[in-house]
Amino acid sequence: MAETTYGKRKPWVKNLYSNREYPDNYTDVSFLKDLRTNLHVRLYTFGEAVAGITVLNNQISCITGFLILYHLMLAESVAPTSILVPTCIITGIGYLFYRGSSLSMMLLGEDSKTLVTVLLFGYIFSPMLHTLTQAISTDTIYMTTFFMMLFNLMFSDYGLDVAMVSKAISLNAAIFGAICLASRLSTSYHAFVLLVEAAIFFVLYPIMIAATWHPLCMVPIFIICCTALYNISRPVLYLYACSTLFINFVCPFIFVRHQRHKFNIHGPWDEAIVEENTDKNLDENL
Repeated sequence: MAETTYGKRKPWVKNLYSNREYPDNYTDVSFLKDLRTNLHVRLYTFGEAVAGITVLNNQISCITGFLILYHLMLAESVAPTSILVPTCIITGIGYLFYRGSSLSMMLLGEDSKTLVTVLLFGYIFSPMLHTLTQAISTDTIYMTTFFMMLFNLMFSDYGLDVAMVSKAISLNAAIFGAICLASRLSTSYHAFVLLVEAAIFFVLYPIMIAATWHPLCMVPIFIICCTALYNISRPVLYLYACSTLFINFVCPFIFVRHQRHKFNIHGPWDEAIVEENTDKNLDENL
């Protein structure tokens, strides 16, 4: 049978079983007519990119500030009460700003009960927590604390809906790291104050900051941490300063700079997205 000429062929369609007269590698000119590029792509400005890295800044600031307080208590250059009282006052002021107009006597009473319960049980169990990891070598304690703080950074909620995000793992890792460090302090009261500071830095501070944070708040935090690290360790100061500047300015610059290279292709070959019927879109789907 003579080969069918192109002019007598049926028009090419997107159904494979209807194109028997065409080679398998044939591409019609109409195949790419529905090609679309960079649909729904949002281009961010440098300011938006800097503001979007807020949560990571907060986590790094929490860990840095907590470790600075631990060093001060370990060196016994500052009394534990001198650390506990100012941080509690600042936390109380932050709580009032956080609650704002929604604050009521009933809500204040419930929060006070939770506070008293946590402080009471923390003070009772602080002698046990102080000796819990005392038999472990200091090098092992510091290495374990390093990985725990790393896990705190890895599993924190940065606003991404991914399976790796786990607030429970992030918080538990930070508290476990604080318990490990508590065994290196001199008394159980030091350990109690350290655990209270861990609760303030890793539990209360992220909640309050999430509601009232502004990117400019990072400036005084950065200055305070650099001032404290200047008197503690110059290498750590350089590491903290370089890491903070790199994360806050270099990384957003690279991100904004490379946005022009985005090239997402969309067309009829994309996988079908099945939307779940809800009360909002049920009438539209029907």
